[in-house]
Amino acid sequence: MENFVSNNPTALHFGKGVTDNLSKTLDLKNRNVLLVYGKGSVKRSGLYDKIMSQIKKAGGNVAEFGGIKPNPLVEDVDKAAAIGRTHKTDLILAIGGGSVIDSAKIISITIPVQHSAWDFYTRRAIPKTSIPLAAILTLAATGTEMNPFAVLQNVATGVKDGYGHPLCYPKHSFLDPTLTFTVPRDYTAYGIADLIAHCLEAYFGKGDCPLSDRFIVSIIGDAMEHGPLLLENLSDYDLRANIMYDATMALNGLTTQGKANGDWGVHGIGHILSLLYDTPHGASLTIAYPAWMKLHRKKAADRISKLGKNLFGTAYVDETIKAFEDFFRSIECPVRLSEALIPNGEAGNIISYLVKNKVSGSNYHLGETDYQDLLENMSV
Repeated sequence: MENFVSNNPTALHFGKGVTDNLSKTLDLKNRNVLLVYGKGSVKRSGLYDKIMSQIKKAGGNVAEFGGIKPNPLVEDVDKAAAIGRTHKTDLILAIGGGSVIDSAKIISITIPVQHSAWDFYTRRAIPKTSIPLAAILTLAATGTEMNPFAVLQNVATGVKDGYGHPLCYPKHSFLDPTLTFTVPRDYTAYGIADLIAHCLEAYFGKGDCPLSDRFIVSIIGDAMEHGPLLLENLSDYDLRANIMYDATMALNGLTTQGKANGDWGVHGIGHILSLLYDTPHGASLTIAYPAWMKLHRKKAADRISKLGKNLFGTAYVDETIKAFEDFFRSIECPVRLSEALIPNGEAGNIISYLVKNKVSGSNYHLGETDYQDLLENMSV
């Protein structure tokens, strides 16, 4: 087992009504609040009016940046940061799913500086301070509500990448499962797939920590048990709560303690599909993970076999891979490029972007010679 330090500074507020008294929790009086949200569902649901009313009642001053895309852009982060500087923002309040909260994290470290947020991603700059961030989660998927990581894409350079820094942790995250009732069936399924993929990235990381592996198996098992039931009853509070809690615990540090790292090669593959075809993040991962397992069926045979035994009652590698495919298909997620409506003949384009983004993995490395086999696994 590797040495580790466990320190998660995010205060997690979980349950019905946790956003009812934001003024007291966040001390909104006379604060200069930058409200960050997505493309309109927050307004249609009435949540925007509820939050705005609390801020104004407390005497807070509000500036807004809406329209964050599901695959968020660095250009939007830079625009929001410029608004934040002018507004003299001293609190960012993000309302949305992973894309909104990821964007808000990078906005929080970009407001205090005069350069583009992308300088953090290229390591030309290191953040020295940040604007406090609070998050109200409306989609259970990424786990961003309790970690310091954020993914952005830069269309100009053709790169989609992740970045993490301790200053990016939200100070407070509010998780009310009722706020996810309006998430449609397909995006609910993509969120289930995403949290499972996060667990798998930790499982295939470098290092041996049996207890962390047991956490991983338990979270995946819980998601596989409750996820299909939720898709048949999208307004069931307990099922929404179970999946929301699964997603948070899958990527708040619990599953990687005692390990040197997670692998994250599959997420790199998925980011390329999202960058090129705007494929929903969870859908990109259900295509990439079985293909990745097939590529590494010999190198990772022991790990895959152990996972299959614990989750599916089989120690056979190929049966385990098929069981994952069958589960993803059962929740109507794609497992082939064609099922995500990605046109035939795109292998060369995808490979060129895999090369450009240097997609590999921290433990099970991918090289350029692997990409063609990977694409074949995603196609057949």
